[in-house]
Amino acid sequence: MDAWSEETARAGRVGTQRIRAVVTDAPPADVVSALGLRSDATAVVRRRTMLLDDRPVELTDSWYPERITAGTALASPGKIKGGAVTLLAGLGYAVHEAREDITFRPATPGEAAELEIPAGTPVITLFRTCLTAEGMPFEASVMVMIAEGRHLRYRLTAN
Repeated sequence: MDAWSEETARAGRVGTQRIRAVVTDAPPADVVSALGLRSDATAVVRRRTMLLDDRPVELTDSWYPERITAGTALASPGKIKGGAVTLLAGLGYAVHEAREDITFRPATPGEAAELEIPAGTPVITLFRTCLTAEGMPFEASVMVMIAEGRHLRYRLTAN
């Protein structure tokens, strides 16, 4: 099981995901900056729709530098056994720090169609950058979530 499936199962729900695409592409400027890439760099993006009890609730685009993804399941279109977090940890990329920016805005027509909500419905956008203990960024994810029923909880620990 991946982290999403495990988390939802603990709550007595069923969490699954549908992979929309896995491609190498030019990342948007905020991803380039977060990952410390050159402006002309490409990266692998895994585009997924997260489902809760068979209802789409989140669109997640996770970007990875090509130096990390080469020859791994991250660059392949199928699901990853144990999830990307497990695969990345096995490659030496464990999350030591996660930086998140949260914004609220209306859903675009494309997002609304994929999330099965009316266009313009408010959504939460969470931009997360994952870094190693050495401060190296290795994943940038853009998550667009339906606002209804969402509860964001944070726990911060000072080192």
